[in-house]
This record gives sequence, structure tokens and C-alpha cells, in this order.
Amino acid sequence: MPSTVIETIAYRSDAQVLDVLFTTGRRYLFHAVPPEVAEDFRRARIKGRHFNARIRGRYAFSEVEAAREVSVPWPESSPRA
Repeated sequence: MPSTVIETIAYRSDAQVLDVLFTTGRRYLFHAVPPEVAEDFRRARIKGRHFNARIRGRYAFSEVEAAREVSVPWPESSPRA
């Protein structure tokens, strides 16, 4: 199901960085995110609700310059949320 707030997501397992691009164009990198947390997010049916309940406020993050494409696509699927 497409998200109304999350445009794309990607995960870099080597760095444990979750890359989230919101529909507003704002992009954040969440640091030290375990692989199972990223995978649960990828599989979540309602991305916004899952993000707010299990990621937001739990991991350090940094905002990066707005972009329309995620830098590292999800390896086994399309990066679309």
C-alpha cells in the first residue's frame, strides 16, 4: 500500500543507516538501525504509523538535502514505500 507521508525508504546494512524520504521532500538518515527494524519497516503495511511507533524518536538521525531519489535502493525490491 503506498504511503501518503513516506515517498521512499532504503537501508544500508553495512552502515546500519535507514534512509527515509518523505512526501514533503525532506530526507532523513536514521543511524544505528538494526537490520530487523529496517526490514519490519519495509514490510509494514502502514508505513507512517509504523515509522511513528517504532522509529521516530528511537534512533539518532540527520537531515540531508532534499532529493527526489533515495541514494541506496533497497537491495531486493523497489525503494518505493
